[in-house]
Amino acid sequence: MNPAAAGPGAGPEVTHRRMLALAVPITLANVTTPLLGLVGTAAIGRLGDAALLGALALGAVAFDYLFWTFGALRMATAGLTAQATGAGNTAEIDRTLARALAAALAVGLVMVALQGPLAAAAFRLFGASPAVTGAFAAYFSVRIWCAPFTLANYAILGSTLGRGRTDLGLALQVAINAVNVALTLLFVLWADDGVAGAALATVLAEVAGTVLGLGVLHRLGSRPWRVPVAEIVERAGLTRMLAVNGDVMVRTLALITALALFSALGARAGDATLAANAVLQNLFLVGSFFLDGFATAAEVLCGQALGARDEGRFRAAVRLSLGWCLGFALAVSGLFLGLGGAFIDAVTTAPEVRAVARDYLVYAALTPLAAAAAFAFDGVYVGATWTRPMRNLMLAALAVDVAVLALTRGTGNTGLWLAMLAFLAARGLGQALLYPRLVDGAFPQAAAGRAAEAAR
Repeated sequence: MNPAAAGPGAGPEVTHRRMLALAVPITLANVTTPLLGLVGTAAIGRLGDAALLGALALGAVAFDYLFWTFGALRMATAGLTAQATGAGNTAEIDRTLARALAAALAVGLVMVALQGPLAAAAFRLFGASPAVTGAFAAYFSVRIWCAPFTLANYAILGSTLGRGRTDLGLALQVAINAVNVALTLLFVLWADDGVAGAALATVLAEVAGTVLGLGVLHRLGSRPWRVPVAEIVERAGLTRMLAVNGDVMVRTLALITALALFSALGARAGDATLAANAVLQNLFLVGSFFLDGFATAAEVLCGQALGARDEGRFRAAVRLSLGWCLGFALAVSGLFLGLGGAFIDAVTTAPEVRAVARDYLVYAALTPLAAAAAFAFDGVYVGATWTRPMRNLMLAALAVDVAVLALTRGTGNTGLWLAMLAFLAARGLGQALLYPRLVDGAFPQAAAGRAAEAAR
């Protein structure tokens, strides 16, 4: 049965098989993304100019942060779409997508219009050499034009995931990356266009992704371009979308702040410590690829169950998501402890970096376990659009991070890792403690029935 066509209360059963069917494609999509950066680095690296390689690296960082700030479009669209899918409200699915695309276009065009100030801010932030800054300027001036399409692809991906079609989400991500890789090799190595060619490849790949994504959604029955403007700007729907996106954006900025604090304070501890932390963070990155897959599955299952007003399916989705995240995190933490030394040796040959990384390997190995509940509940909260509590809990976790950093001042890198573990654990603990109240509020009739039964 097509979930979008099902009535409230109907829908596929929540099982381990369905959880894996949703999680695995997203995991594969996450794994393929770093390959794009590797190809771009290799292509520019073959030109033999260190300034070009540095400019590409800085460009990747600048645009990751710029676009990641608006990654809320993906999460908010997925949660709202999942609920509309569970309720069988196909018109609301299209309205949600139309509003998200309109927001993507508006924000993207603002970024293009403000490219001068944005580039100047990046120049001051990085403080790179004149050669790197010149190449970075060439890269920035081209790639900024992909902003409306990149944000539109966030909205398209969110709409696809909210329908439970993570397989199509994987296909779209792979298609964008494949076009990007092919055009990067063509423009950089064959046409010798340098970093501007790499930037143009990304722009064209994002455009292709938007066209392909809209075509895929068209095949699924979506016609967002037919939604009347009056329905797009309808007050209640627009206010809800903006509120959800705003909450997730603040949550993302708080997360970025915590990660930036870790990197900035690590840099003050010396080059060897900074490099060792960068090596160890890759372990957490690998674990997060898989945890994010289960979080996305929770978004879909919880959102659809809430839209269908099916508390049993909702609670089952929460249990499965938590179980898979915790079980996988435990296994990965054990694997990192056992094979982390070999990983460190494979990534770096510097003796001092290897020594520092080994000293802190146990902390890095514990990060997936500390973050497991946070990933699972992030998916639950996004699917249920409990974004305001999620935002507030993220800010509280950031306060915990800062407090631990203050309390462990003088302990060097140990304090940084303790603060990171506390930050990750605080997120999941706070969400777990608040969850019972939120789920009772989402299903008030069932909660009232249980209260009446308990009072007898």
